[in-house]
Amino acid sequence: MSASADTNAGKPAIEVWHLRKTYGQTVAVDDLSLSVTAGEIFGILCPNGAGKTTTVECMIGLRTPDSGSVQVTGLDPVRDREEVRLVAGVQLQASVLQARLRVGEILDLYRSFYSKPADVEELVAALGLAEKRKDYYKSLSGGQKQRLSIALALIGRPKIAVLDEMTTGLDPQARRDTWELIEGVRDRGVTIVLVTHYMDEAERLCDRVALIDRGRVVAINTPGGLADQFGGGKRVRFVPSTSFDDGLLTSLPEVRSVEHQGQHVVVTGSGELINAVILALDRARVIARDARTESATLEDAFVMLTGRHLHNDEAVQRK
Repeated sequence: MSASADTNAGKPAIEVWHLRKTYGQTVAVDDLSLSVTAGEIFGILCPNGAGKTTTVECMIGLRTPDSGSVQVTGLDPVRDREEVRLVAGVQLQASVLQARLRVGEILDLYRSFYSKPADVEELVAALGLAEKRKDYYKSLSGGQKQRLSIALALIGRPKIAVLDEMTTGLDPQARRDTWELIEGVRDRGVTIVLVTHYMDEAERLCDRVALIDRGRVVAINTPGGLADQFGGGKRVRFVPSTSFDDGLLTSLPEVRSVEHQGQHVVVTGSGELINAVILALDRARVIARDARTESATLEDAFVMLTGRHLHNDEAVQRK
């Protein structure tokens, strides 16, 4: 990481206080506060319609909040819009460029906006666009347009990059390549705000994640911290050799619940859960066949906090 990144480590890159934004009678963002630390990848995870687009647009000055305030590296995105444009690169979920412009022309145009732009050759190679520089924008696939928008967000060597659903429409290999690119960008000291629907993406990339639902932050922590705190703890799944009274396990201090799923029994708890379960079953002469442990996930935490599954929204989004 660069010396400047070390100097800024631990300082807030973005601060949002009590943000509120309404559209008529609809409350899009309701008293939302969060802080993004310089040099981290900060994830925003939420269902469609939960306020993430409005939050991001207020962060970068595209919308003016009804109340509350935002600072980006100490700048007001509304009052200091031009200065914010120079320090923050943005890739929005819905970006439309001129259909008759070639990819190379678009890159050259955006490059001209900055005094010290990034290496275009490096960007297009990393994003798989090297062979598309002479192609018209209108001829690109959805995934290629997405990759181009990421390149445009990074072309000005921003201190902060805001990436909204950056891997939507990308194939699995392109997603992994993009993840590696983003990790490399962060390692060079760039703070990244990553809005995503994908749990695996958030778990792989994010240092911290804000779960947002109905315009409010419901939790902020590391992906692992959220899973441990709200995901329901550890689980042991097995097929018993014979039936048994659930009280055999629910009486154990390590066990929180026992659930029957077909022939499987799923025990949720904490601590030395698997040892406690196996020993109790052994004393009762019950064999735990096909026993395996399952760790709580970020999705488990999200469902517990919001009552919704993100993948349902993803399916709608892809249609």
